[in-house]
Amino acid sequence: MIRRGRRARSAEAPTRKVDYHNLRNPFPPMNAFTEDRIEALHQASLTVLEDIGIKVLLPEARKLFAQGGARVEDEMVFIGRDMVEAAIASAPKSILMKAAAPERDLTLELGRLVFQPGAGAPHATDLVRGRRPGTIRDFREMVQITQAFDVLHMVPPLVEAQDVPVELRHYAMTEAELTLSDKVPFLYSRGTPQVRDGFQMIRDFRGLSDAEFQAQPWCYTIINTNSPRVIDMPMAQGLIDFARAGQMSIVTPFTLMGAMAPVTVAGAMTLSHAEALAAITLTQLTKPGAPVCYGTFTSNVDMKSGAPAFGTPEHFTASLVAGQLARRLGLPWRCAGGSAANINDAQAANETQFALWGCLMAGATVVIHSAGWLEGGLTVSFEKIITDLEVLQMVAELCAGTPASDADIALDALREVQPSGHFFGATHTMERYQTQFYEPLVGDWSNFGTWTERGEVDANHRAIGIWQEIVENGTAPAHDPDRIAGLSEFIARRTQEGGAAPES
Repeated sequence: MIRRGRRARSAEAPTRKVDYHNLRNPFPPMNAFTEDRIEALHQASLTVLEDIGIKVLLPEARKLFAQGGARVEDEMVFIGRDMVEAAIASAPKSILMKAAAPERDLTLELGRLVFQPGAGAPHATDLVRGRRPGTIRDFREMVQITQAFDVLHMVPPLVEAQDVPVELRHYAMTEAELTLSDKVPFLYSRGTPQVRDGFQMIRDFRGLSDAEFQAQPWCYTIINTNSPRVIDMPMAQGLIDFARAGQMSIVTPFTLMGAMAPVTVAGAMTLSHAEALAAITLTQLTKPGAPVCYGTFTSNVDMKSGAPAFGTPEHFTASLVAGQLARRLGLPWRCAGGSAANINDAQAANETQFALWGCLMAGATVVIHSAGWLEGGLTVSFEKIITDLEVLQMVAELCAGTPASDADIALDALREVQPSGHFFGATHTMERYQTQFYEPLVGDWSNFGTWTERGEVDANHRAIGIWQEIVENGTAPAHDPDRIAGLSEFIARRTQEGGAAPES
């Protein structure tokens, strides 16, 4: 899929091949704390697990911890340092995520960079239809938009399809991911029956045997601990189910400073790190070598209202600390952007970009909520996805860049153009600008007078036309019609059988 916003300037110009699938972060990681403080934080997290303990609600998970050597007292589990260190050693440091086509495969490891749009929101919004509870139509349209841009690498749970009953919702959402995209899909962890359905849908749609499916990760889930210090039943079961099947879990404690975590960055990250280590340990007790991604989602709250805040100095600092901890473990890791703004305005742009730079400077592998997220995760905006994508594409250009060649240094052009001349028509320029010129998605580089004479609108309204064109005219990947029919038959049969209710 050619990246939108990149247009050839003449019929003779060579076509520029856009490849944003193998991005590497070009920025040196930034540290927030000294290395001795990071080690102290890591050791404090181990003390939390060993001496204070973590509450694990699923009996099967407690049994696995006990078999691994943990002390279990009722629902409290006390995990020794040696168990945690063994889990860190067995967890893979590089994970190859398989997509529908080899060119969509992703390698997750430190130094790589993968973007996802905003996810997990109960509401969708756009300037045409307004703010509303998320529907399966909203989800399908956002999958189409995710598919249309090379800089978005994985399909997340964009919005919740609340117009589909919960026992059938996973069929509708997985069907949309598989048929409208060829990128790495997401599955919810809402109990073994739903997970088993999802695995079967992906396995059959990809044409895999059971052994082939379990040999490599073809999908992922997101595991949120219930802070402070609780792994609830669905999340624990999800960790076990995905580990047993060889599929990836992204472990993401959600620790808001002053609310479900200590009010300081160091205290919140100590708790977040401890919870992540507990979940990672459970995956490795289930199946050593199971793919698992370290994650964090730590920011602060407005202490007057309790509302979460994003794109703040504390959010930025927490991301940097998480990066240091991930490098201490050697694991690929997930960070997040996002905004607490209510609409796609200057506040939303500033918060999202500041949070994004925190992720980049921290060396994050997977950056979720990098486009479209509003209201602290309550809403995904169609227009904001488009306006945020312009920034992501600029970042991707930095990451996909190549070293300057002798020709790029342009001595011939410097000889050709006389003093006080210009380079618009220089041979060096004409050979390159058709394929290197960056044309923004929603910006406009004309002067103000020309812009107003044309009756142009602002970025938000220009974004409407872009997402509407993708939804109305975008083409789905050319999947095997027989597999599409088989997927439909499976969903129809399971729907007639009553589906699979989520487990609590």
